[in-house]
Amino acid sequence: METYLDAMDLWEAVEEDYEVLPLQDNPTMAQIKNHKDRKTRKSKAKACLFAAVSSTIFTRVMSLKSAKAIWDYLKTEYEGNERIKGMQVLNLIRDFELQKMKESKTIKEYSDKLLSIANKVRLLGSDLHDSRIVEKILVTVPEKFEATIMTLENTKDLSKITLAELLNALQAQERPDAKCSKCNQLGHEAVICKGKAQQQEVEAQIVDQEVED
Repeated sequence: METYLDAMDLWEAVEEDYEVLPLQDNPTMAQIKNHKDRKTRKSKAKACLFAAVSSTIFTRVMSLKSAKAIWDYLKTEYEGNERIKGMQVLNLIRDFELQKMKESKTIKEYSDKLLSIANKVRLLGSDLHDSRIVEKILVTVPEKFEATIMTLENTKDLSKITLAELLNALQAQERPDAKCSKCNQLGHEAVICKGKAQQQEVEAQIVDQEVED
């Protein structure tokens, strides 16, 4: 907003809050023009500030007499809001870090909880990337998912795995009827298919042998 007011040649009217004195007797044309310009800039600055705020804020500042008074009020108001937002983000991050999946919960319930916190953080203007949610899930799910995670470590680069891939793999363990599209076996998803990994290892060994020969 400051940049906009400066570009419109109105920032001086806000920052300095100068007083427009009455014209003296027999003013020159230059004095009349300067007097009018300075008075107009003060009015325009107020109008710009009024136009930039919500109707709720407008009712609080409409009685203020100068652009400087309006600016000072808005600065205090929004700086206070930023502090509040910062505290809200910190509380949400703390809540996120304290989360741990209970045995009685499903992967979907746990991931929905984490995503809910992440989305609240994002709405407040801060970042909480999916990669952080992936890391959180990997280290806080119950031991019953350890085998699935170990398989993921052997078949995927966990630093690059997407949240969707991780959730699909873990949820497959909860669904015995899940069928792998790679090997057509039940109980796991293609993302952690051991058959696929073993096949890749065999192919790699064959290539190595051919190179050596």
